[in-house]
Amino acid sequence: MIAQTPHPTNQGIPWHTLPIEACFERLESGPGGLRQTEAARRLREHGPNQLEAARRVSPWSILIGQFKNILVLILLVATVLSILLGHGTEAVVILIIVGLAVFLGFLQEYRAERALEALRRMAAPMATVIREDQEERIPSEQLVPGDIVVLHAGDRVPADLRLIEAINLQIDESVLTGESVPVEKMTEPIPDPQIPLGDRRNMAYAGTIVTYGRGRGLVVATGMRTEFGAIARMLQSIEQEKTPLQENLDRTGKILARAALAVVAIIVALGLLRGQPWLEMLIFGLALAVAVVPEALPAVVTISLAMGVQRMVRRNALVRRLAAVETLGSTDVICTDKTGTLTRNEMTVRQIFLCGQRWEVTGTGYEPVGEFRLDGQTVAPSPALRRLLQTAALASDARLLQQPDGTWRTHGDPTEIALIVAAAKAGLHQEDLNVRYPRVHEIPFTSERKRMTTLHQGPEGIFAACKGAPEMVLDCCARLLVEGGEVPLTQADRERILDLANEMAAQGLRVLAVAEKKGVRVEDAEHDMTFLGLVGMIDPPRPEAKQAIQVCREAGIRVIMITGDHPATARAVAQELDLLRTGRVITGSQLDAISDEEFERQVEEIEVYARVSPIHKYRIVTALQKKGHIVAMTGDGINDAPALKKADIGVAMGITGTDVSKEAAAMVLLDDNFASIVAAVEEGRTIFNNIKKYLSYLLSSNVGEILLLATASFIGLPPPLSAAQILYVNLATDGLPALALSTDPPEPDLMRRPPRNPRTGIFVRPLVALMLAGGIWSALVNLALFVWALSSGRSLQESMTMAFVSLVLIQFFKAYNFRSDRHSVMRSPFANRWLNLAIMWELFMLIAILYVPFLRAMFGVYSLPPIDWAIVLLASATISLILELVKWLERRGWFGGVPA
Repeated sequence: MIAQTPHPTNQGIPWHTLPIEACFERLESGPGGLRQTEAARRLREHGPNQLEAARRVSPWSILIGQFKNILVLILLVATVLSILLGHGTEAVVILIIVGLAVFLGFLQEYRAERALEALRRMAAPMATVIREDQEERIPSEQLVPGDIVVLHAGDRVPADLRLIEAINLQIDESVLTGESVPVEKMTEPIPDPQIPLGDRRNMAYAGTIVTYGRGRGLVVATGMRTEFGAIARMLQSIEQEKTPLQENLDRTGKILARAALAVVAIIVALGLLRGQPWLEMLIFGLALAVAVVPEALPAVVTISLAMGVQRMVRRNALVRRLAAVETLGSTDVICTDKTGTLTRNEMTVRQIFLCGQRWEVTGTGYEPVGEFRLDGQTVAPSPALRRLLQTAALASDARLLQQPDGTWRTHGDPTEIALIVAAAKAGLHQEDLNVRYPRVHEIPFTSERKRMTTLHQGPEGIFAACKGAPEMVLDCCARLLVEGGEVPLTQADRERILDLANEMAAQGLRVLAVAEKKGVRVEDAEHDMTFLGLVGMIDPPRPEAKQAIQVCREAGIRVIMITGDHPATARAVAQELDLLRTGRVITGSQLDAISDEEFERQVEEIEVYARVSPIHKYRIVTALQKKGHIVAMTGDGINDAPALKKADIGVAMGITGTDVSKEAAAMVLLDDNFASIVAAVEEGRTIFNNIKKYLSYLLSSNVGEILLLATASFIGLPPPLSAAQILYVNLATDGLPALALSTDPPEPDLMRRPPRNPRTGIFVRPLVALMLAGGIWSALVNLALFVWALSSGRSLQESMTMAFVSLVLIQFFKAYNFRSDRHSVMRSPFANRWLNLAIMWELFMLIAILYVPFLRAMFGVYSLPPIDWAIVLLASATISLILELVKWLERRGWFGGVPA
């Protein structure tokens, strides 16, 4: 047995040996739970219910980490040497720019760390507790000793509990005891204080999993004081392993760094051979290395992913693994549950048949608002209809309660709730009915009887109300309600009613029959009843789901419905959602009857799976993946976990999902809504697209800088830029404008493009063509401008200033052009307000450098006259024409892309 660390409230107490009342007494609690004020006091006293806190990265650690870059350290040493050798002005400029770069790096990493920390908090597990006799959901870390926890199948036990209720409760304790078979639990005390942990059947331990049944438990230990706290850590954090994109960029960055450093070494060597001062060339070389080596790429990607994930939360999708964001953009098949995801999970009465008439009921969901229609006309409910609805409501145990804020809260079976809501639409409210006709007895529903009968005291004596499966209710009936009253129920009537019930079921409706009997005794309550009519109900599709499915279709994403419901119901919902195109609906039993090979041949044609179990989901995912598809799969139960893990994107339900399914999933839907999956796919595509924009802009700028300086060196020209100018260009380029690109709004046609092929990587040919075109043209323009300025009689300082300003402006033009790698910049040039603000700030800084005397001296520039401004602006603006030409060619498929 694992030793338990003493708890201030349970030191030395063998909880499993005590009766429930004694446990309540020791913890000063009761069946109704703690008061909120007392729970808050205990939380302050005992601390949060969590395992040892994940190590937080302090701001100081992040700041110090910025100086671990070898290039920055060498540059700082060279700066100190410059000061010692009398090059004070340039050294101060470099020091300031390096300081700004370090601060920017610190800010980026700090934001990323805080973003990840926020995600960890959002992904923390929840617990259902009873406080002040009210059931509520709270973060598990807020549990305290004395709380009452409610357990259901699929829950992860959030703390050590002394069970006070166990109804068919079984718990998998393998993580704690190694016992592979779930343990059946009980509530009676166990006298032996030394009994092994695995035999304490009246206890439930933190970290174990409820596999069956339900129960309640009194919290006796929390956090590190639990048995589980001694050996394991619950999965509470966003995984921080590197994503495939980050690993790819790590490799790319290293390759680019080696190539850049080699070019820098050659440039420095050529400068030394031409007799330039070694310290000047050392600082120049290091500045160039700092500027062109993309050491910040993985960090920026982390920021983009983490901040993007936070945007997803605002759209009700919580991504638990950053790698999932990349996969979302490649998803081309979404396998979704029907109930609660495509539908509202709120059964709604649609049709009622009685007295030879078919009534339609409007309104959806559990809000009792709607009308009754006959032949398309709105009419008041007839006495016969009111009689049927009253009987159905009385024979129901569910509850519909209006909250103080006007919303409605429900308890009980969804089918019964639908009946109660339909009655309320007719003005028959359950609370009033129960007062007028109190229940005196009931014959409960069983799977064999398939009906439920309740007995009520009325003004004329006791009467019976019955609802259930049509064939089972008809067996109890001898009379039929018609417009003129009641008549004997004939065999022809029975057949006609069953045919009608089958017709309604074929429309996807769940059909119940309703009957009553007046003047009854318990023993004959279900004999010689009067058949009142049939009620057809359905879980209606979410209004937004149909539009989301259309968006998927335009985005090249196939939607497949998977449900345990009847095939007719599944087909009806699919048709209402415009999901069925091929018309293929297959059941779980049909799936079992075909081989894997045959299923793989058919899987592309099947759009709806009905009457399937969780094990079928795993098979469906496997078959689709073998066909090369990137599959998202939804699930909410314990048995869905294998399929969720197998899928490329496992999607758990945040409301109805079990803890086990959420842990297995890569993403959790906070509102259980299919539209949120589609929103997450769009956000995933946007995030990846923005990372691509940032990278292409950054690398194109670096290519332009190193080509400019390398070419000038190779042809024997003096460096077009000083070390300070190089560092400033790098800061202005890699800084705010580049970061602003990572927040770019989605392109209008983003969800009309096919999914990205995950095997192609980020650097596809059209993107590489755009990057190289931008880099090469930038180098040519700046070099030509520098050479022309020198040949026109301008001094070296004047020529370098023109090249410096031109290079900065070219980067600004590029930032707008790289907002899309396909579409013209003129489509919506200023849609990114952050980019607009960044460019305005950088322009202000550029003008300050040119016209503020001490800055002008520090950077070695001069104030450009209007004619030079005009020349520089015209030269730098040509980059937009070149990039527009490349995009035009790309839209026509010149670089291997799909013609637009």
